[in-house]
Amino acid sequence: MDEGPTHEVIFKNPFFIGKYPVTQKQWEKVMGNNPSRFKGEDRPVEMVSWIGVHKFVEKLNEKESTDKYRLPSESEWEYACRAGTQTRYHFSNDESKLGEYAWYSGYDTYEEWEKNKDKILKECETHPVGQKKPNPWGLYDLHGNVWEWCRDTWHDNYNGAPSDGSAWEIGSNSARVNRGGSWNRSARICRSAARSRIVPGYHSVNLGFRLLRNL
Repeated sequence: MDEGPTHEVIFKNPFFIGKYPVTQKQWEKVMGNNPSRFKGEDRPVEMVSWIGVHKFVEKLNEKESTDKYRLPSESEWEYACRAGTQTRYHFSNDESKLGEYAWYSGYDTYEEWEKNKDKILKECETHPVGQKKPNPWGLYDLHGNVWEWCRDTWHDNYNGAPSDGSAWEIGSNSARVNRGGSWNRSARICRSAARSRIVPGYHSVNLGFRLLRNL
């Protein structure tokens, strides 16, 4: 299974992570355009590739004369999402409560999602950030709304993963990790441990990112 084995991570360096996914307003202020399909300045930016996100990061760092902004590693992302919890979601194991914390398809199982996916794509979309309940550390939209890019190269499991929280960027697979699920996915895909992979040039209406800042 690609979510194991469980492994201990001890972070070498402290960091801040965004309270919300990067919004369209923030993207446009740095990049001068808005690639998103579901327009709204307070909605998360989407239709951004991993490559495009790194261009955003480069421009932001240049704009603020720093080198501290970057994508989180997969470990940093999950640590921030869980906020000290070990349950399926950062609020509990009870997926019936997910709607209080996340914008997702409303369906719990893959089977339900598969039967209704055409309806989901027709009727559902992103929403402005911060409208649902936060996790215990005051971070919003880690479950659902948009998938979030991480720095790491995809690996099929965590055997050999770094133990210091850094991004795992070696390996032959070109795909990059994304986490958190999205507005058009089932509850199971929005779990704290759930992970997916996409090639770095890909962009989608359900894929955005959250920024990290080194201290």
